Amino acid sequence: MNYPSRKLKKLPPYLFGAIDILKKRAYEKKLDVIDLCMGNPDLPTPKDIVERLCDTVLNHSRTHRYPQAKGMPKFRKAILKWFKKRFGVELDPEEEILALIGSKEGIAHFFMSWLEEGELVLVPSPCYPVHYNGVILAGGEVYTIPLLKENNYLPDLSKIPEEVARRAKILVLNYPNNPTTAVVKDLNFFEEVVRFAKKYDIIVLHDAAYSEITFDGYVAPSFLQVKGSKDVAVEFHSFSKTFNMAGWRIGWVCGNRELIKPLEKLKSYLDYGVPTFIQLSGVKALEIEDKVIGETLNEYKRRRDYFYNGLKKLGWEVELPKATMYLWAKIPEPFSRLGSLQFAELLIDKTGVACAPGIGFGPYGEGYVRFALVTHYNRFHDALLRIKKFMKEGGKYVKTS
Repeated sequence: MNYPSRKLKKLPPYLFGAIDILKKRAYEKKLDVIDLCMGNPDLPTPKDIVERLCDTVLNHSRTHRYPQAKGMPKFRKAILKWFKKRFGVELDPEEEILALIGSKEGIAHFFMSWLEEGELVLVPSPCYPVHYNGVILAGGEVYTIPLLKENNYLPDLSKIPEEVARRAKILVLNYPNNPTTAVVKDLNFFEEVVRFAKKYDIIVLHDAAYSEITFDGYVAPSFLQVKGSKDVAVEFHSFSKTFNMAGWRIGWVCGNRELIKPLEKLKSYLDYGVPTFIQLSGVKALEIEDKVIGETLNEYKRRRDYFYNGLKKLGWEVELPKATMYLWAKIPEPFSRLGSLQFAELLIDKTGVACAPGIGFGPYGEGYVRFALVTHYNRFHDALLRIKKFMKEGGKYVKTS
């Protein structure tokens, strides 16, 4: 009998797959599910972008053919222009920008293009699951760096053992951070990372998927703004959150050309790239960002403020995030002795409110849950009422769990 790859056996159960089972069970019980689990934007893609897609598909049949794998020149030049305006960073559109079928795909394939069996990657915890799952699928080995509240959820590079740093090949970063919502306040930390990477000859992979989802006057920097960063780093960007285009599957990687080349080569063997009509829609999105981003940010901020204040009144320990579309919340008493997965299971089973258990983001996510702000504003009122009742009855649930 044949067996699947041993690499698949090394993977933990996929976080959102496990939650989907819980949601299915809740639906079968006729519960009214309020899904705050996956960071899947519920807001519509801006009308101008959709109209660009429709016009292109209907009237430009050549865009139905195989696309250019690295991204069409117009798309890469639009990124060049946007990146220069947004971050003040110059990019070479020929060799320093590569189109991706979403940043998740690109990150996983970057690991495959750079890792040999057993090579070490420094991965913060908690983190977006592909940051460690991608390493495992590529045959690499994960060294976990804790992201702790007392250090503002920044990795303490000074605590990485010398022998580990010398062995490491890649360091993964993600700011604004998913799931903790942490941000980099200035460029000082990124400058420290560049010095660390150069000292130990380490590649820096920065996932910047949430760079545009920011609030209260905070502006997220790019890792590539730091002097010397292009010597060691690549940065991944996505249209999914900025333009509510999660299902469109489009993003890009930019930075060091020598780091991008192997990824481009690998992808040329595995896929044909982003469909041309979607790339042209991406061009339109970048052109109109200033026109459309405000509405998205205002709605997320409205949801954030309401749900944050509601949880605080119920006694939850949660910080007001300056970025992302999430709340990262510590599991309250009397549930703190439960694991986050068991708590999330209880919450959806008893209330229909679905959240993501912290353990799904790595070992240092235990004790927390993540709420995604991805449902209609009025539903957060219902969610808080259910959570309030759940907490009043908490002792009963803890005893029977």
